[in-house]
Amino acid sequence: MKVYEISILVFLLEEINSTDVSSKISGFIDSGMAKVPELLEFHNENVYKNYCYNSFYPLEEDKKYKQGKTYTIQLRTINKNLADFFYTELVNHFNDSIKGLTAKVRIIPQRHIEKIYSITPVMLKNEEGYWKGKLSLMDFERRLKENLIKKYNLAMKTKIDEDFQLYTNIEFMNQKPVAMNYKGRKLLGDKISINISDDEAAQDLAYMALGTGILEMNARGAGYVNFKWL
Repeated sequence: MKVYEISILVFLLEEINSTDVSSKISGFIDSGMAKVPELLEFHNENVYKNYCYNSFYPLEEDKKYKQGKTYTIQLRTINKNLADFFYTELVNHFNDSIKGLTAKVRIIPQRHIEKIYSITPVMLKNEEGYWKGKLSLMDFERRLKENLIKKYNLAMKTKIDEDFQLYTNIEFMNQKPVAMNYKGRKLLGDKISINISDDEAAQDLAYMALGTGILEMNARGAGYVNFKWL
């Protein structure tokens, strides 16, 4: 498994509020994928997409990303075909909000990961809305681990032994839920930091998570994590 990181310099054709960034970047990516029949089919399938992305950089203090300015988006994936598409095609794509300019790509080396931590909110789907007050912390931790195992098993066409310690510590870095707009709805998530255990399976899953994101809605801008090597 390899994690590809594609940094795309983009030009904004309109002002974008911080809570709308994920939906706007999703729209940019989706409209680019829609031009390729196989990727359009992939986009419409109910499968793990195995890519994720962060917000615009540099950050804006007033939380408004300016029309006429350039920003960088980082996309990550474990799918080489997607990585090639992001690198070669998105730079030539534009929609009503965003125009691609240039791109560069690198492979993140697999080294011992001390911790991973949220850059974009982590989303746990729950029929009753935000999970706190509805589910226990144990439920959250179970869903987090199960989600990563399912992604790994499907990506690697295997079935790993699930009896291992994924992390030694989990910390919630937000005092109140972090909002993200999606299809006219406000979704609530969390910013978390996870100290990864030394277990080989835990290290493999943590490395994969850099390219797939953690928990859900990764292709909508949620669950993008950064890392600290030991």
